[in-house]
Amino acid sequence: MKHLNPQTHGMVRYRPNVAALMVDPSGCLLICERATIPGAWQFPQGGVDNGETLEQALYREVREEVGLSPQHYEVILKREGYRYLYPHDVRGKKLRKHGNHGQEQTYFLCQLKQGAPAVNVNQKPREFRAYRWILPEEFDLDWLPHFKRDVYRQVMRDFFRIEL
Repeated sequence: MKHLNPQTHGMVRYRPNVAALMVDPSGCLLICERATIPGAWQFPQGGVDNGETLEQALYREVREEVGLSPQHYEVILKREGYRYLYPHDVRGKKLRKHGNHGQEQTYFLCQLKQGAPAVNVNQKPREFRAYRWILPEEFDLDWLPHFKRDVYRQVMRDFFRIEL
């Protein structure tokens, strides 16, 4: 996806990305701690590969990151258009990943089914070191890098009517 950036008048490339808001039967939300960044908690998420639909990417990412297959949860709601830009590096140069300036995310609200297996973050390659289930209002923006906070604020407002 390319979009004109009014600040630079150049084309800004956003990588398509999906994220899972996995909710258990008691209403708790799954968060996972990044393997390489202690204290950084987020939702399972990842890029959309060429030729994949958003739903296929969601199913693949959830399976790869937390070991749950599509039969273990039901997609309740999908919302698109959440965007963020990557920050600048230590030299002040704009970061790019996979040739993109940022990500455009689609969030899926997923209801874990009764009897689903436990989350398993011991996947290869390992993206997360730990997981936990929290009430949505317990999410702390301090767990995130600054450049992702506005998206998470909007997502929590849109899906859970919570102001962070």
